Amino acid sequence: MDNQILDYLQKISNLTEEKMDLHLPPSENRPKRLHEAMRYSMFAGGKRLRPALAYAAFEVFGGEGEDIFYATSALEMFHTFSLIHDDLPCMDDDDFRRGKPTAHKQYDEATAVLSGDALCILAFELIARTGIPECTTTIAKALGTSGMIGGQIIDIESEGKTVDLDTVRFIHYYKTAALIEASLVLGAQIAKAPQSQIDAIQEYGKDIGLAFQVVDDILDIESTTEQLGKDAGSDIARGKATYPSILGIEKSKEVARELHDKAIDSLENISGDTTILKQIAHFIVTRLH
Repeated sequence: MDNQILDYLQKISNLTEEKMDLHLPPSENRPKRLHEAMRYSMFAGGKRLRPALAYAAFEVFGGEGEDIFYATSALEMFHTFSLIHDDLPCMDDDDFRRGKPTAHKQYDEATAVLSGDALCILAFELIARTGIPECTTTIAKALGTSGMIGGQIIDIESEGKTVDLDTVRFIHYYKTAALIEASLVLGAQIAKAPQSQIDAIQEYGKDIGLAFQVVDDILDIESTTEQLGKDAGSDIARGKATYPSILGIEKSKEVARELHDKAIDSLENISGDTTILKQIAHFIVTRLH
């Protein structure tokens, strides 16, 4: 894989973590256990892909200033809140996340729930600090019943059932792709990009977001728990609605490549330098190798 994109992702990850440390409550502040749990999950590792996408969009459209870091911290908080809740016994009941015990295993179920809630609320405070009302609307839509939570409930309802491809696509888009798409839109909005350019990068985000989840489905089958940093094979064990369960592995890989190509085509409508966005799309798909 091209070292340039790996270096870029590492650079944004480092910047994101520096700002997260400032934006999160100190662990020694009361309530200490809750603040410690928030930090435990936030600093458990991860690709920091959503902050990287927001920052890349911000750069593409010539954004200036520090407000983008409110968005990068908030996006990682929103994502982490969703993972904490997704891992709970009432949801997927996972023991490991990013190679470490999940929040409810490291602490307890009540602390995990509250730490996720607190991260979500703090993230909205950070988004509000941008002073751009459209940013709040963008992220709220990506998280609510027309976004992540809507996808999550259909995912739960579909477990162990025979579903069609449209249902799988619905789950993937709303549960995963919507927040990835919103990350790019946030970066563009903070950079004050024109609406036509925001629309173009939104299309790119939709396709790479779907590709990301298709690849995750495949990796759940083809990788080990050690490689994934979470329980491998859990989708099959729970009868999850996934692309491989409907189409098989090879066809799913073909779908991921097609989504990648569509995303690249969307970038033709963007006037700035989209090199990094092309490399991120490539990175998402080549995780298969």
